[in-house]
Amino acid sequence: MYLYSSKIQAYLMKVLFLFFIPFLLLLSLNSAAQKLLSGTILDERNIAIPYAKVFVKNSAELRTISDANGYYELSLFPSEYFLVFSASGYEERESYVVINDMPIKRDMQLFPSQFQDLGAVDVSVKKSNPGRDIVLNVVKIRDKINPWNYAHSVEGYSKASEKLTPKEVDKKEKQKKEEEIPKDEIEDPFAEERKKQTDLANNMNLVEVQFTRNYSPPNKVKEIRNAYEKRGSDQNLYYTTTVKSNFNFFENLLYLDDLHQSPISSPISGPGILSYKYRLEEQYEENGRKINRIKIIPRSTSTTTLEGYIWVVDSIWLIQKLELTLNKGNLLVYDYFKISQTFSQPGDSICILVKQELEYGVKYKEQTTSGKTSTDFSNYNFNPKFSSNFFGNELAITEKEAYEKDSSYWGKSRTVVLTEEEKAFILAKDSIRDYYNRKEYIDSVDKIFNKITPLKLLWFGIDHRNRDKKTQWTISSLAATLRPVYIAGPRFAPSFYYFKKWADERSLDSYTETSIGVMNNDLKGRTWLRYRYNPFHFGTAKLSFSHDFDAIRSYDAITQIYKRENFIETTSGSIGNDYELFNGFYADVNFEFSERRSLKGYKFLTIFDNTLPNNDPSEFNTYQAAVAEITLSYTPKQKYMREPNRKVLLGSRYPTFYATYERGIPKIFGSDIDHEYLRIGIMQTFKIGTLGTSSYHITSGKFLSSKNLQMADFKFQRRSDPIWFSNPLYSFQGLDSSLPSKDIFYEGHFVHHDNGAIINKIPFMKKTGIGLVMGVGALYVREFNWQHYELISGIERNFKFSKRRLRIGIYGILSDGNKISPKASYKVSFAIMDDRNMKWNF
Repeated sequence: MYLYSSKIQAYLMKVLFLFFIPFLLLLSLNSAAQKLLSGTILDERNIAIPYAKVFVKNSAELRTISDANGYYELSLFPSEYFLVFSASGYEERESYVVINDMPIKRDMQLFPSQFQDLGAVDVSVKKSNPGRDIVLNVVKIRDKINPWNYAHSVEGYSKASEKLTPKEVDKKEKQKKEEEIPKDEIEDPFAEERKKQTDLANNMNLVEVQFTRNYSPPNKVKEIRNAYEKRGSDQNLYYTTTVKSNFNFFENLLYLDDLHQSPISSPISGPGILSYKYRLEEQYEENGRKINRIKIIPRSTSTTTLEGYIWVVDSIWLIQKLELTLNKGNLLVYDYFKISQTFSQPGDSICILVKQELEYGVKYKEQTTSGKTSTDFSNYNFNPKFSSNFFGNELAITEKEAYEKDSSYWGKSRTVVLTEEEKAFILAKDSIRDYYNRKEYIDSVDKIFNKITPLKLLWFGIDHRNRDKKTQWTISSLAATLRPVYIAGPRFAPSFYYFKKWADERSLDSYTETSIGVMNNDLKGRTWLRYRYNPFHFGTAKLSFSHDFDAIRSYDAITQIYKRENFIETTSGSIGNDYELFNGFYADVNFEFSERRSLKGYKFLTIFDNTLPNNDPSEFNTYQAAVAEITLSYTPKQKYMREPNRKVLLGSRYPTFYATYERGIPKIFGSDIDHEYLRIGIMQTFKIGTLGTSSYHITSGKFLSSKNLQMADFKFQRRSDPIWFSNPLYSFQGLDSSLPSKDIFYEGHFVHHDNGAIINKIPFMKKTGIGLVMGVGALYVREFNWQHYELISGIERNFKFSKRRLRIGIYGILSDGNKISPKASYKVSFAIMDDRNMKWNF
């Protein structure tokens, strides 16, 4: 074990105090004198009991509540204590414990009591809170009345609409535009009406879906989309499919990964009884039944997300209606989100969801969007006959015919009445679509798009589109062509990009660039081509040729990657293919042959060397290299949706395993290299109840042979950037060397985002939108006997950036190892959320 000197220990204590204040604030002020008692509270099946109470008998102020995973912590002074463990629906238990100078772990198992004892958790509240009693009665029969506990199929119709409200035009600006209209211009009598139609068509989006949803407990689902009509964009519309999110409030936690950062505690659950307050606000008669309207109030808005109302039928304790609002804070995109559900009660023994309405919206700098999704469910069948292989990883199917339904079909299938505005929108959109599809109009639009302007020449680039052939190409602008700072001096590099897409989702894109060096008068260039021949299985053929500069360490610190020793000249050709062999199993095969040359003899731009120290290029004899590489990756039980010609991945609860094998092949085409390399790894992102999101990446690699291994084929551990916080799942933040190793290495990373679960408990902190991030990293390189460890702690906040989400983070890093002295540093990061999967890069 590595021993620290007293000076280093003192330094570490100081660093820990400075860099981990967010966590120190969460500790009790007298924690130095107290000792930690911790453990897990389990039920009779050894399953964790969330939100159980732990307190000291006769000292009720010494108490705590377990988290969503049953884990609890309690700081106590050294002494003897009788602990009491209790949870809704379980027999109370006592335990004797002696606290001394060491932390103690004490797990406790609780056994079920009669369910009516749930009400005994707080007798004083029971006597004065009939709303809570009513919800307890609902929870008591929850499993029986939960429709998702029974296999069934159901027909559904969903209408999702979005209204766009642009920023109001300033009066002076509006007047200026009116003055620009020539006075002698002939007035168009239909201009105003045409403008209204165009504005309506551009300021609204609408999607209609007709589907059959098949379900089998506990979580097997298969949706068949029978019809799908999209008018406008569906980017901001929510719940156009039922397989991504299921608002089942009969579960303890709702996992809405495409909507909310953390799971949501349901108010109709045992744990929910401890998270919410219930107040009976109204009782009234309806169809001969007494209905109770109960207000749901979060006990702590910092940790509980929902508030609203629940309507319960008296005596039979069935849910009639829910109206709930998600508090702003952990919503991924929207500023607000409201949920309304209406249930029927056939036979007075089950709640059947018949209608669901979602209201949501977001405000940007230039635009406000408000959306509403209304879904009707009908024709339930609770005796379906599903074949043994009916359910699987394919959660939804949309056939080609679903996109070809006409207006008469929708007239018969539509169960949610269109508003007058939506009717006008459909007429306007269809009219404009018919007009836009005219060849004369398409040609006129393409003519404008293809027109060459000075601004395109200078900055944006020259584009040309052919809608009939579904092709588009781009010539680089002058700004993109000029490269004043480049390896071996300034260069002039015009480029050409081409793209074509077919109706069946196949696509072809290619890129060609030619560059001329100003200082060395050298001609270089590269071209590549990609053909997506099988969109459903992501089958892609790749071909490339290049005579250009290449980096030895393409993924290195910004302080190292620009140095001349990192560059060589290569003339190469490569061919490759990607394909999904079966669901979740991918193969990426590539072969490259190249001639590699030193940059010795090139002239370099040296005027910046005093500011950014540089060095001389590496010297070596020219050689040939033939390299074959295959990467296999597998994600078990990968979920997906099937579209007519492609699949939409929905993720998996299992990790991704991968392996890469590289072979430097000698003799073939005169190749001089000879080596074998293997790397394996495992990575995953998952949620820990309501405590946040965790990610890990563990990997190891080794050269199996290195008979003739060149520097360009070495594998490097990336040196850390001085200020930039690089992706902590793939790199370290305090590694001060780039390590080219032949022998085996072991590398591990772990990052946890609390999504506000910890910091929101501090008064008024939820309004700040700040979340905590914690992480650790470890590296061992046997060849250098190099050990490196680091601890990460930081804060992050999400911001609106145009119509995207930007996350800014500030982090404190504590690094140590057997080759360095303990050190601390601050770093920052900027990340943009991927709108396609609603995820960050880490």
